[in-house]
Formats: sequence, C-alpha cells, structure tokens
Amino acid sequence: MHVDLVADLGEGFGAYRVGDDAALLDIVSSANIACGFHAGDPRLMEETVAACARRGIGIGAHPGFPDLVGFGRRAMELTADEVRTDVLYQLGALSAFTTACGTRMRHVTPHGRLGNLAMSERPYAEAVVDAVAAFDRSLTMVTQGGVLAETARKAGLPVAILMLADRGYRDDGTLVPRRDPGAVITDPAEVAARVVRAVTGGVVRTVTGHDLPIACDTVLVHGDTPGAVDLARGIRGALREAGVDIVGMP
Repeated sequence: MHVDLVADLGEGFGAYRVGDDAALLDIVSSANIACGFHAGDPRLMEETVAACARRGIGIGAHPGFPDLVGFGRRAMELTADEVRTDVLYQLGALSAFTTACGTRMRHVTPHGRLGNLAMSERPYAEAVVDAVAAFDRSLTMVTQGGVLAETARKAGLPVAILMLADRGYRDDGTLVPRRDPGAVITDPAEVAARVVRAVTGGVVRTVTGHDLPIACDTVLVHGDTPGAVDLARGIRGALREAGVDIVGMP
C-alpha cells in the first residue's frame, strides 16, 4: 500500500514568507506550488521549483483566484473564460521555471476558493479542465471527489483524489468553512490517526461524528497551518508504521 504526501509550498510573496518550506520538503513526496495569483512571486517560484528538483519532489501547479490580499480564499465573480485563461496563465508561469530548472510539472490542483467551486460547480470545473487539457493532457488533476474529478475523467485527464489531512469534513464530503468551528485540525496525533484511517480504511470522521467513505490517492498538509511541519512528520511516521509507503505521483 502506498500514498502520495503533498504540501502547499511557495505561498509567500515578496518579503513575506508563509510556512517552513525547507523543512516540509524533507518530509513530503510532492508539492503544490503557488503560481503568483493567490501567493508566490517569480523569485519564490524559481526558488521552490529548484528546491523540489534537487530533492526529487514531484512538482504541481497550484493556481488560484487573482486574490493576493485574501490568499485566494475569498468569493470572486469571474466568468468561465476568465477562470480558464487565468489558470492557463498560471500553468505557463510555473512551466517557465520547471523548464529553466531542468524538471517538469506532474500535476495541477486548484487552490482555495477556486478549488472548492470547481469541485462543486460545473462551469468552474469545465474552465479548469479546459485550461489543463489545452496546456498538457499528461498532467494529473488532483482534487477531492466531485464535479472536477468527474469532468477531468470525462476529458481523459488522469485524476488523483485528495484527502485534506488537517481540514474538517462535513457529512456531504465538503469541507467545513474556515470560519466555523472544527474547520482546521491542529493536533498532530489526531491528524495522523485520521490520515492512517483514511488511507488504510477508506473512511474519515466528519465534524458530526459520522464515518464518511473517502478515496485517498494523495494526502495534503496545508503549509500555512500552524505546526504544519510537525503535522507532516507525524503523518509520515504514522503511515510508515501502518505499512504504507510514501510515493510521489507518476
């Protein structure tokens, strides 16, 4: 049994840094790299891509809404064509740095509000899929189960289902909004235990105490969650103890 372990990286901007990317890169097998819209800048993008290349970490694009102030987590009214071209633009930006660093992009996972909308609303899902399909059909679409996964499969794109290690789930499989209690789980032991259960047993406990069936090809640790390094280290150790190998996506 094996699973990918991924973290959102490169999410600073200019003089500001978010999370301990260097420490996380020693733990994870893949990275979602911010592409400049919700976070990231050219220097940070190049630095993060180069660090991944040196370590053999799988590189993925993490496109988001054009929302630096809100970190890509605010609602924005964009047309489907704006979403498509914004995603395509961000893929191109990250690709410039993977090419310059002698490596390649392996996957795409939409960030924040864009990812949530694409998971549940078809116009957003189709816009994201259209951008990825036009850019590189070999890229794996990484997302929770839902409309985006279905749309990507219908378009012939490879799909990997994402389990969010440190986020609370509602009974319908959507995430608990960040403004609500139970949205973010910060206890390393609790996070590690729920990830092992999801990977080996295919279920996750919701905020109401119900067991929700869940697929799990890759496990995400948010780089901006307090104590993210400890969470990732605990997850990796618990998975290894459970006989699960940490293997990056193809």
